[in-house]
Amino acid sequence: MRFNGNRLTLYIFLSMVVGILIGYLVHTNASPEFIASFSTNLKILANVFLRLVQMIIAPLVFSTLVVGIAKLGDLKAVGRVGGKAMLWFITASLLSLLIGLFWVNLMKPGMGFEKGTMDMQGAQDVISKTKGFSVVDFISHVFPRSIFEAMATNEILQIVVFSIFFGVAAAAIGKPAEPLIKALDTFAHIILKMVGYVMNFAPLGVFGAITAVVATRGIASIAVLYLKYFGAFLLGILSLWLLLLVVGYLILGNRLWDLIKRILNPLAIAFSTTSSEAVFPKLVQELERFGCNNKIVSFILPLGYSFNLDGSMMYMTFASIFIAQVYNVPLGLGEQLTMLLVLMLTSKGIAGVPRASLVVVTATCAMFNIPPEGIALILPIDHFCDMFRSMTNVIGNALATAAVSKWENELTEPLEPIPAG
Repeated sequence: MRFNGNRLTLYIFLSMVVGILIGYLVHTNASPEFIASFSTNLKILANVFLRLVQMIIAPLVFSTLVVGIAKLGDLKAVGRVGGKAMLWFITASLLSLLIGLFWVNLMKPGMGFEKGTMDMQGAQDVISKTKGFSVVDFISHVFPRSIFEAMATNEILQIVVFSIFFGVAAAAIGKPAEPLIKALDTFAHIILKMVGYVMNFAPLGVFGAITAVVATRGIASIAVLYLKYFGAFLLGILSLWLLLLVVGYLILGNRLWDLIKRILNPLAIAFSTTSSEAVFPKLVQELERFGCNNKIVSFILPLGYSFNLDGSMMYMTFASIFIAQVYNVPLGLGEQLTMLLVLMLTSKGIAGVPRASLVVVTATCAMFNIPPEGIALILPIDHFCDMFRSMTNVIGNALATAAVSKWENELTEPLEPIPAG
C-alpha cells in the first residue's frame, strides 16, 4: 500500500503517539530485564528503515550532484551558484553557532546540574570514537582515498568532494560527456522512484525508535531532571527557526508557506528518526515539486548536507559550553569564539548520522580542557534534542535551496499541487 504525502505524515505522527503510550506502559509496568529485551527488539524496526534509506543515499548524492553541476553548463555558472550557496551556508552556520552561544550564556543551564544523572557507559562509547581526533586528521578525512570506500561507508562529505570534481570535469569536456550525464540523470530518477517505496516503511521505523527510547528512559524523570536544559535548548531552536523563517519570507514572500506545507512529511520523518539523512531523497522530490529547478536542487542540496547543519551547529556550542558550566571551567569570550570557529570546521558532513553531534562536542571539549566525560550528562535527553536539531537541519537546507533558486531566477510555479487529505 502506498500513501500520499499528507496521509503518510498522519501515520508517522500516529505511530509516534502510539509508540510513546506503549513505551510508557512498558517502562512503568515491566521488569528491567524485559524492558532491555523489548527495547532491543523494537529498535530493529528503526534500524531496518534507516538502512533502507542509507542504501540509496550514496548513489543519489553522486548522481544528482554530478548531473546538477553538468547541467549548469559552464564553470562560471558552477562558481556563481556555488558561491551563492556557500554565502548562505557560512552565514547561517555562524548565526546558528552564535544563537547557541547566546542562550547557553544567558540561561546558564549547567549551573547546579546534578552529575548523578550521568550515563557513563554511553559516554565511554562516544568518547571512544574521538580518540586520536585532530583538525589535521579531519581535513585529511574530507578527501576520499577511494570513491568506492566512501560510498560503502556513506561518507557524504567525501562523496560530495568526488562528485564536485567529477561534475566539473564532465562540464569541462562538454558534448562527449552528454551520454554519461543523461544516463546518470535516468539513474537518479530510478533512485528517486525507490524513495516512494522506502518511505512507506517510515511509520514502522518511527514506532520502533520512539517506543524503545520511552520504554528505556521513561518520561517523568527525564522531564523533571532536564527541564532547564531542554527549555533553554528549545528557546535557541525557536530563535533559529524564527530567524530562518523571517529571512525565508523576505526572499520567497508568501511562497514560504507553500514550501513549509510541502516539507511537512520530511520534517516529521527527520523529527522522529533523528536523522537528516533519512529525508534527503524525499526532500529532493518536494523541492522540485515546489518549483525549484532540478539542476539547482541537484547541486545545492548535497552541498547543504555537508555544509549547512543549522540545528546541529546551534546545539554543539550550546552543549559544549553547558558541560563547561557543569564542571565550572571558565571560558572567556575569546575562547568561546575560538570554539565557535573550531565547530564551524569540525561539524561538516555529520548530517547523515543520528547523534553524531555528540562526537564533535566530545572532541571539542577535549580540545578546550573540558572533561569529555561530561557528555554523559546530556545523553539521557540527547535523543529528544536530536529530534529538533535534525528537523532544523532539514528546513535550513530547504530554505537555502529555494533561496538560491530564487536568486538565479530558476524558481517556477509549483509542478503539482499539494496533495489533499
